[in-house]
Amino acid sequence: MNPFLGIFFHAVGGFAAGSFYLPIKKIKEWSWESGWIINGFFAWLIAPIFISMITVPETFNILSAIDGNSIFWTYFFGVLWGIGGLTFGMTMRYLGMSLGMALALGLTAAFGTLIPPIYNGQFSELTQSSSGKIVLLGILVCLIGIAICGRAGILKDKELSPEQKKVGIKEFNLKKGVIVALFAGIMSACFAFGMAAGKPIADLALQHDAPVLWQNGPVFIIILLGGLTSNFLWCIGLNIKNKTYKDYTNTATPLKTNYFFAAIAGITWYCQFMFYGMGSTQMGEHDFASWTLHMAFIIFFSTLWGIVTKEWKGASKKTIITLSTGLLVLVAATILIGVGNQLVEH
Repeated sequence: MNPFLGIFFHAVGGFAAGSFYLPIKKIKEWSWESGWIINGFFAWLIAPIFISMITVPETFNILSAIDGNSIFWTYFFGVLWGIGGLTFGMTMRYLGMSLGMALALGLTAAFGTLIPPIYNGQFSELTQSSSGKIVLLGILVCLIGIAICGRAGILKDKELSPEQKKVGIKEFNLKKGVIVALFAGIMSACFAFGMAAGKPIADLALQHDAPVLWQNGPVFIIILLGGLTSNFLWCIGLNIKNKTYKDYTNTATPLKTNYFFAAIAGITWYCQFMFYGMGSTQMGEHDFASWTLHMAFIIFFSTLWGIVTKEWKGASKKTIITLSTGLLVLVAATILIGVGNQLVEH
């Protein structure tokens, strides 16, 4: 075990998750839905299959041997998670990378921690133990951080003219962004259910001599296939509604460039899972900090990119300080949740 190497892997994974939307912003003369679904094919189909086949050569034999019930529920929760991923993308669309990531990730942390114990009937236990109380405190702090980031968004909305807002975010809309961020946070928790439903797949992978590091590769294929399904149906529906289905073959647009950046975005997005898994195997007794580190690095890098791409250009010092405070509170919340989870193990 090498915690320092683990932290490095988590940083790379956080960088990937915090940066994936950047290439999408390079797609020109295409509708949002066209760029998003091409990104999705690489993120949720091509990359998972390719990586799993390399790391777990028996991938398709494993999947064909698993009972249909496990496949169905893994896929089903993937569909629900895909809806969360879709609205996560819309959050970036309306709020930009820095504010969008902060709100969506903060909500994902809160709901991702709360929903599983509620679903399993363990919430009362959470309120009666020291570790549970710390986790709940972390969630409360997380919601405070979200509120502070939301306040920064409101200040920005009041300070900047419509033209200034569109310098970094062409479709900035605070109200729509907050609504879809809330929905994304709730639905994204379904990924954990998909992982639980897919545990028999991972167990069988280990029986087929899959490395421990890569045992979830076949599980990712099924979950992400579900995510691709919900996103594909939504985006194709928008293509038809908005008559943008010609984007994919319209030679009047930079086709090669658009496909290239969509592919880069998708592969970058998938890398967060790959490096997160690698990092967690190196943390040893400090593995409880993996999720905290992952979240913190995503928030850090997405905020950095938000500043680089001038999403907050023209905002006052007060607004920037408010945003920074909210981000620090969110990081503190993830630390509290991580500490609470650690105490559960003792």
